[in-house]
Amino acid sequence: VLDHVVEAASSVANSSSPGAAILSDYGKGVLPDRVIAQLVAAAQAVKIPIIVDPKGTDYTKYAGADVLTPNRKELSEATRMPTGNTDEIVAAAESLVDTCGVRHVLVTRGAEGMSLISAEGAPLHLPALAREIFDVSGAGDTVVAVLASGLAAGMTVGEAAQLANIAAGLVVAKVGTSVVRNAELADAVDAVAGLAKSIVDPDRLSEKIAQWRSRGLSIGFTNGCFDLVHPGHISLLEQAGAQCDRLVVGLNSDASVGRLKGTDRPVQDAAARGRVLASVAGVDAVVVFDEDTPLELIRQIKPDVLVKGADYAIDEVVGGEIVQSYGGRVVLADLVDGFSTTQTIARLSR
Repeated sequence: VLDHVVEAASSVANSSSPGAAILSDYGKGVLPDRVIAQLVAAAQAVKIPIIVDPKGTDYTKYAGADVLTPNRKELSEATRMPTGNTDEIVAAAESLVDTCGVRHVLVTRGAEGMSLISAEGAPLHLPALAREIFDVSGAGDTVVAVLASGLAAGMTVGEAAQLANIAAGLVVAKVGTSVVRNAELADAVDAVAGLAKSIVDPDRLSEKIAQWRSRGLSIGFTNGCFDLVHPGHISLLEQAGAQCDRLVVGLNSDASVGRLKGTDRPVQDAAARGRVLASVAGVDAVVVFDEDTPLELIRQIKPDVLVKGADYAIDEVVGGEIVQSYGGRVVLADLVDGFSTTQTIARLSR
């Protein structure tokens, strides 16, 4: 049986162009030392990374692997060294790198995150990202799977470790043994990078919207110059956000604002206006458009709901007919009296 396992794995490695090899050792007899050595050799022959979720205390059997992923307790047992703090974990992992012939050791540390120790370069310490931990079942498997996927996609081991850390933060926040979907991982990566609510280019926006829609989320859209944000703007954004699961805000570019409002506008450039908008609760993406109206943007996004201030009639809302043509809604938001950017600028000029 074991010979068949090796033969099948070698056949896959030679014929299917895999991107990575995972050895998940549960110590049940499927991966004795000779099988591990043969599988490592098969992976090395086709030059793919080998990731090992180890078992036992003798890690020399994994010689030639690219990454070992022990937890803190397993690391201590394998090295007979303490792992109570970061310095001790680094020392123990470095001893594995030196004695076991592996390139990297990614130590999972529970609530303290992960540490990546490599044959070359400084250790990389990644804090845990889960806000709440409900169930750690399957977290280790998630780390190994996402780490391998990242390496197969051409990431550096540091980049793949960061991706695995994000995925682990998602899976432990779920009840029971769970999986992490592509769309939620992409959203989490954006959030960690500070991009979840920021100015995005149209191509990236299309990707985000596709991810949201794949999860069954409704998309809302509103737009404006938002030069000096005031309570009227905030009210519009709050009302728009209440109509959908994800709100996209179209922001007139500096050139567009100048054509619409005059050569002395905008007061703030698009980067500043976009950053302010992105900080508002309920705004999920900001996209700048250079045209005088957001018509082309609406055609691209195809929002489920289009929101505009009640100073317009339904039939006057740009893009309204397009949205209604495929069953979407046009909603008029209530106005807040006494606030406008023009009035604010006039008061500041006195």
